Amino acid sequence: MKVLVIQPKIGVGDMIIYLPYIQAIYKKFDLPVSILVKKNSRADQILAKDESVNEIIFLKRNQDNNGEHDGIVGFFKLAKELKSKKFDKVFIYNSSLRYYLISKLAGINDISQYPLFRKKDNIVTSAKIFTENEINKIVSPQPIIKIDKNKLKNFDKNYKHICLGFSASGPTKRWDLENYIKLCEKLNNNFKCKFYLAGGKNDTEMLEHIINSSIGSNCISFADLTIEETMPIIKNCDLYIGNDTGWLHISSGLGVRCLALFMDSPVMAYGKYSKNISVVIPDGETEETTTHNTLGKDKISFKKVYIKALELLS
Repeated sequence: MKVLVIQPKIGVGDMIIYLPYIQAIYKKFDLPVSILVKKNSRADQILAKDESVNEIIFLKRNQDNNGEHDGIVGFFKLAKELKSKKFDKVFIYNSSLRYYLISKLAGINDISQYPLFRKKDNIVTSAKIFTENEINKIVSPQPIIKIDKNKLKNFDKNYKHICLGFSASGPTKRWDLENYIKLCEKLNNNFKCKFYLAGGKNDTEMLEHIINSSIGSNCISFADLTIEETMPIIKNCDLYIGNDTGWLHISSGLGVRCLALFMDSPVMAYGKYSKNISVVIPDGETEETTTHNTLGKDKISFKKVYIKALELLS
C-alpha cells in the first residue's frame, strides 16, 4: 500500500505543526508515507532523519501563479506525476477542490480531505480533528523532530546557550533589534551566555548589527548553515527567545523551551499547540485577540520578556 499526504502550506512552522499527524498516519499503516509539500517548507531538511516519510515530492506553485504545478497545465502535470507513483490512499490537509480532482485524476481511490471550500480554520485544531477522525486515535499536537544524535554538539555547561530568533517573515512580526540586544546584555549580567543567531542570508543586515553590538563577542551566527546543520546546535540550547518564526517551531520540535513573542500572528494557532512554548503578547491584548493585523510590536513589554526569560533559564 502506498500512502500520500498533501500539505500545501508554505512555511517551516506549518510543516512542523503538521508533523505529529504525518507521524500518526505512518504509525496507523505501519509504513512510511510520501508527502507533497512546497520547497519552502524545508521538509527535506527537517525530516531528513524521520522514518515516517520515505519520499518528499515538491509542490511547485508560487504566488505569481507561474510554477510548474500552477494553472491548468500544472494541474494535469501534477496529476500525471502522482499517477505514475500509484498511490492507494491520500490525506489532503486542505479544503481546495483542486487537490481532490488531482487525486482523482491520479487514480487514487481512497481520498480523505478537509471539508471542501472551508475558508478559515485553526491550523492545529483542524489537523488534529481531521487526523483523529481518520485514524480513530487521539494524536498529541506536540511535534518531535528527529536528528542524528551523533551530530549533537557538546556545549560548555558553564554557559546558558540561547537561540535568538530575531528575524521574521515581515517587519510587523519582529521585535526591535535593540530590544534583543538590551535583553541579551541584561541576561549576561545574570548568567554567562552564548547566543545563537537564528537567521539566514536574507537577514545579513540585522545579523551584522547584532554582531557589531555590545553582545557580538558572545554570538554565533547561523547565516552560513543549513537548517539541518543548525538543528543539533539548537537541540542543546537551554532556551529559544524570539519572534513567531520557523526557528520557534524548530526549537519547539527539538524539545527546547521557547519564549515566543507574538505581536502580529495568531497565538491560538501557533503558540498554544506545544508544551514547550511560553508566550508574551502585546499589552492590552489577550491570547485570543493577538492575531494577524494586531500590529503590536511596540506593545511588547521588555520587563515581561526579561522576567520570563530569567524564569525559564533558572
